[in-house]
Amino acid sequence: MALNSVCRRAAVRSLQFQQFRGFSTVVDETFSRIAPSGGRPPPPPSVVEGNAVEHAVNARSPRYDWTKDEIREIYETPLMELAFHSATLHRRFHTPSAVQMCTLMNIKTGGCSEDCSYCAQSSRYNTGLKATKMSPVDSVLEAARIAKSNGSTRFCMGAAWRDMRGRKTSLKNVKAMVEGVRAMDMEVCVTLGMIDQNQAEELKEAGLTAYNHNLDTSREHYPSVITTRTYDERLQTLSNVRNAGINVCSGGILGLGEKPEDHVGLIHTMSNLPAHPESFPVNALVPIKGTPLGDDPTKKRISFDAILRTIATARLVMPATIIRIAAGRTTMSEAEQILCFSAGANAVFTGEKMLTTEAVGWSEDKAMFEKYGLRPMKSFERGGYRGSSWSDLKSASSVDASYIEAAVESPRSTEAVA
Repeated sequence: MALNSVCRRAAVRSLQFQQFRGFSTVVDETFSRIAPSGGRPPPPPSVVEGNAVEHAVNARSPRYDWTKDEIREIYETPLMELAFHSATLHRRFHTPSAVQMCTLMNIKTGGCSEDCSYCAQSSRYNTGLKATKMSPVDSVLEAARIAKSNGSTRFCMGAAWRDMRGRKTSLKNVKAMVEGVRAMDMEVCVTLGMIDQNQAEELKEAGLTAYNHNLDTSREHYPSVITTRTYDERLQTLSNVRNAGINVCSGGILGLGEKPEDHVGLIHTMSNLPAHPESFPVNALVPIKGTPLGDDPTKKRISFDAILRTIATARLVMPATIIRIAAGRTTMSEAEQILCFSAGANAVFTGEKMLTTEAVGWSEDKAMFEKYGLRPMKSFERGGYRGSSWSDLKSASSVDASYIEAAVESPRSTEAVA
């Protein structure tokens, strides 16, 4: 018994050290003791004094006055160097092993009057998708319980509407769903189209923690994608949500026929809002037959390097924001996903389905998390500046005792974080 106890304590100490080692990116004198050769590791890629990357990587708090030129400079940094710097900053603000698991449910499918050229739910396109009525409250809450039992801590609900005008009964049902999910100690997010200030405040009162309303792309490229809703209308919805005290979830879709400058423009708009979005979903277009973008043979799938570059730039410009790999993750290899996590992504959609497209399943994500030493982010777990030196990061890194306990019990888990 005594020997088992000693071995167990040694295993825990070893795992703690391995986890801290995995979190480190910043080189200082105290870090040299774990360098492979026993000496100090090579210095990080050079950063020219005074440039935008240096300002970003040395941030101690979010900045809201980024210029488009500065963001372009960051975005165009050689990719290996860009990913290194975004990884460094990510570890200063977040626990890099923690990834938020979100599950999305379509609570009202199809029949939308908008003309978003990528969307299967528009009534203007023949995509074979059947419009449905709103899901019953009980079935939605059961789906949330299943999501929680599989490790998800954020439950998101989407309804295919342009806005909430004249939908008092629907809003009442959504509020009941929000209250029910919050009672499970889960974060809850909805996306219902445009909402006004009063509707936002009603949702806040019901316990809503986040509202999703993507800008999709840059202001300049936006008219090529959507004509039935203006960019400023989208920004007004974000303002209503923010003023109600609800977290803003807003991101974009890559692969809409845009140029790299539009990725810069999207991040510029987001980073100059009164507050950075609490979460920034990065979607890769999933072409759907019957939609203008799905039927356009000239449109090619967005390249992975563009996805990684966008994630890394967003991390450097919005250091405290959660960056979510959203639609299109099923097209990524496991190695590509890990590169995204290393560069600053720290949330995924997981479960049975997205709104109308396939999702990576819970079992696949659990296997990947175990393999690479990742863990589900806890409900309401958030980042914040933790320091810049190895000792700062070590003292700020919270090692979940239950996670260590499980890893000690499971040889596969122990190997995953080695």
